[in-house]
Amino acid sequence: MLKQHLQFKLSQKLSPQQIQLMKLIQLPTQAFEQRLKQELEENPALESGKAESENMDDVYDTYEESSESETITAEDINIDDYLSDDEVPDYRTQTSNYSPDDDEKSIPYASGISFNQYLINQLNTVYLDDEEWSIAEFLVGSVDESGYIRRPITDIMDDLAFTQNVYVEEEKIEAVLKTVQSLDPPGVGARSLDECLIIQLKRKEKTPPVELAIALLEKSFEQFTKKHYAKLIQKHQITEVELKDAIGEIEKLNPKPGGSYAGSTRIIEHIVPDFSIRIVDGELELTLNGRNAPELHVSREYSNMLEGYKNAKEKSKSQKDTVLFIKQKLDAAKWFIDAIKQRQQTLFVTMNTIMHYQREYFLTGDERKLRPMILKDIADQIGMDVSTVSRVANSKYVDTPYGTKLIKDFFSEAMKNVQGEDVSTREIKKILETVIGEEEKKKPLTDDKLAKILKERGYPIARRTVAKYREQLGIPVARLRKQI
Repeated sequence: MLKQHLQFKLSQKLSPQQIQLMKLIQLPTQAFEQRLKQELEENPALESGKAESENMDDVYDTYEESSESETITAEDINIDDYLSDDEVPDYRTQTSNYSPDDDEKSIPYASGISFNQYLINQLNTVYLDDEEWSIAEFLVGSVDESGYIRRPITDIMDDLAFTQNVYVEEEKIEAVLKTVQSLDPPGVGARSLDECLIIQLKRKEKTPPVELAIALLEKSFEQFTKKHYAKLIQKHQITEVELKDAIGEIEKLNPKPGGSYAGSTRIIEHIVPDFSIRIVDGELELTLNGRNAPELHVSREYSNMLEGYKNAKEKSKSQKDTVLFIKQKLDAAKWFIDAIKQRQQTLFVTMNTIMHYQREYFLTGDERKLRPMILKDIADQIGMDVSTVSRVANSKYVDTPYGTKLIKDFFSEAMKNVQGEDVSTREIKKILETVIGEEEKKKPLTDDKLAKILKERGYPIARRTVAKYREQLGIPVARLRKQI
């Protein structure tokens, strides 16, 4: 049975302009400069620098006057006929939602040849027949950015047959693989970590520690990775000193040989601080990077063009189209300038609030002085949405007297100490890191012992919480921290 009923629903929806503004706020300095450059190239009504003949307000005034919907000629042609709200400027229709996929991805690359080409160039110095060359080239093409070949030989054999019309046995591929593994950097072309390390060791001078290291990796790799040192000493009939020397040789090796090559495919991350904090006469001083505050103005030429068409006595279809085009470009330019100003204000207000919230830290550089702070704390103070604060914090850096910091690192949850005071989880992590750093490496502290030590220092934390913080710090479990 069908029923009809009315239902009132209140929903909040961001306008395209708000979405564009949010994306502008999220952009870090370099990406923002690229976005600015793109807008200047696409919109001739937008110009950089100060207006030449008149100040910015005069240009805006002219623009506002020319944008009014009114009767403009003696022929009684109403501008509303072709400048109505139905004619939406292009910038308003470019996006209707926000997605991380829409973020700017412009990243500079280093010059030079690629890692793959670097290996191919070395192959040119090795004698190979046509079939061997095809196999070697295919193997080099299978090397990933870490320097490994992570595909089974059987799969490579099938691909050679289907794509290269090369039919060979596994033994042939294995033999050519040895040639690839002889290339630089040492360890390239390995199919596993133990093979990578063994290849590097076999290139070194055959000293007793090196030979023992090879034996450990070839015969006891699993026990070695689990640091079962007592079992290794018993199995290989060696002393603790000999084992320590062998481990010392292994620790000198590179587990990711491809990472040592800085070719043209290696992404270079340039960090440009968006803010700068300085201590002047005992007080904090915040500045916004000047590259985030460009001087922009609406084109006087375009404003004059619209004024000219507005005062023309006769209006053709092409003139109406021209007026519409100019109007859209001026509208977009004005909106973009306003959006840039709003971006500057949002960035500065947000960072200024964060700076004062964490005043003690910025004055001393002592991470133990970082107060518990979540996004909502800042959002409530500045009267903005949590998502806005998140966009500023997640992608922006601040230059401080203690180094360049990612703003989101200043945020942390609160936990109460034995006195009932709120302390930052970041402070607890710092203490945990210090305790582990000072532990006896032959007998590293378990999570239970770490929890007990923290409790003695006034931080009652459960073992599972200690384990979580330890993992977040990238510190392995006690067994894997053991040294001899």
